[in-house]
Amino acid sequence: MTSKVRLAVVGSVGVPASYGGFETLVENLIKEESLTFTVYCSGNHYKKRINQYHGAELVYLPLSANGVASIFYDSLSMLHGIATGHRNFLVLGTSGAIIMPLIRLLYPKVQIVTNIDGLEWSRSKWKGLASWFLRISEALAVKYSHNVIADNEIIANYVLARYKRDCVTIAYGGDHAFNIQTDKKKYQNLDIEAKYALAICRVEPENNVHVILEAFSKSSQRLIFIGNWNTTQYGTQLLAKYGKLTNMNLLEPSYDIELLWAYRAHCDFYVHGHSAGGTNPSLVEIMHFGKPVIAYDCKYNRVSLEGSGLFFSDSEQLEKIIADFDGRDTMGSEIREIALRRYTWDIVRDQYIALFSG
Repeated sequence: MTSKVRLAVVGSVGVPASYGGFETLVENLIKEESLTFTVYCSGNHYKKRINQYHGAELVYLPLSANGVASIFYDSLSMLHGIATGHRNFLVLGTSGAIIMPLIRLLYPKVQIVTNIDGLEWSRSKWKGLASWFLRISEALAVKYSHNVIADNEIIANYVLARYKRDCVTIAYGGDHAFNIQTDKKKYQNLDIEAKYALAICRVEPENNVHVILEAFSKSSQRLIFIGNWNTTQYGTQLLAKYGKLTNMNLLEPSYDIELLWAYRAHCDFYVHGHSAGGTNPSLVEIMHFGKPVIAYDCKYNRVSLEGSGLFFSDSEQLEKIIADFDGRDTMGSEIREIALRRYTWDIVRDQYIALFSG
């Protein structure tokens, strides 16, 4: 009997998932039984630590998985993996790429597959030295990984043009957000009977939260917006400016999948403001609900939606779209068809597993 491939997953906050897209990806990948998984987790994030989750071994490091600390977190995760006998690595993001040349030199049989995420150096929150370092990390990850994963064909095209390197394009699944058993008691007291638009994201400038709020502030259309308003100056300023408007409910973030299902299932349409990254997990999640989507007009979103949906570039344009919005039921069904064809975890899991079983 052939032994299972032992795969170390590096670069996420960890599982159980309670942070973002990479964590949801890991949570769904480790359900695959043909591989044996070790998942590196940020000890700073988890107050309660368990040794195993869905059959995966969990290893905690006393570091944050985000910001500057992610460089050390990812690098130490890989070194620990090497020391404990791992020879197959799935690396999520490029923070630890600085250690990859050394690993490839000393351990030539180690296989590294890296999801380079969404051109981190281009995000507005990174400037100067940080942006430069992220560019270097991206270049190292592309050069020293055996396979490079892009979650959007626009990123794959960028890698090919800049580095003359082919990528494997693998997006994210979103069906976990829709195909769940819900407890109606959890949301029977939510104010979701009246019509409303919905937005869910991290409250950052590149997600155009200010643009969305400005447009809805000039409209009578109700908006429920779920985000981390109190973790940045940008968020607290927006909360102070718009939080008391009667047509807006600016809610704190929730990772309760049943609660989020209720907000998504009952909304009239969804507003997606992401302008950076690639294929955004929050977008493919809402696509499974068959809701009309109004998205920021960037090439990533147009590719993810295959041109379906409505697109805005500024608050005035979004304000006009909201005013003229007529329901557009056929748009929702078209978007759901795309989600079922491209963005299910069965499809995504098979694509990842193929990289380690060949």
